[in-house]
Amino acid sequence: MGSITAAFTPIRIVCNNTLTAALKASSSTIRIRHTGNAREKLAQAHKVMGMASVLSQTLEGIWNGWSKVRVTDSQVQALIRQALAPNKEVLHNLQMGAQDALSTQFKNVCEQVFRYSQESPTQQTEETKGTLFGAYNAITGYYQNLRSYRDEEAKLRSLLFGGLAQARTTKAFQLCADMAQDPALATGLN
Repeated sequence: MGSITAAFTPIRIVCNNTLTAALKASSSTIRIRHTGNAREKLAQAHKVMGMASVLSQTLEGIWNGWSKVRVTDSQVQALIRQALAPNKEVLHNLQMGAQDALSTQFKNVCEQVFRYSQESPTQQTEETKGTLFGAYNAITGYYQNLRSYRDEEAKLRSLLFGGLAQARTTKAFQLCADMAQDPALATGLN
């Protein structure tokens, strides 16, 4: 017999493939085995519901907080460049202001993400336009909606299984979290 599985993931489930991928990538998963013990099942279900409530409240609090942190266009551009920096050399060049040392490909991708932050309808709401949440949303939106992938499987691997998209959006999340904790960091992004 199989088991009932409950997991928390930021992946929007649209088909069995994304369901499978989301379950594999989830770090908060509970499996309830098919046993005759109803009390055990209920206790496990209660644990799952508690996890869901805590995770939901945590993420809601984080993103609501980020939606109140105002950022300038130049700060958004700097945040994008830092999050998308492929290696320490590029990061060093960014910190030194050595724009000529950056590749055209890197500059183009950063410009695409910034344009997305300025033009996408999802970026024009009160919660996203000119906010830290909007900057984070632009980076994740680029990888989910604009970037070209060889096929859907490659996209899924990149977003969920330690690929480029997951690495860059994780970096963006950390940069935003740091900035939300210490707004003075935003002035260093100009």
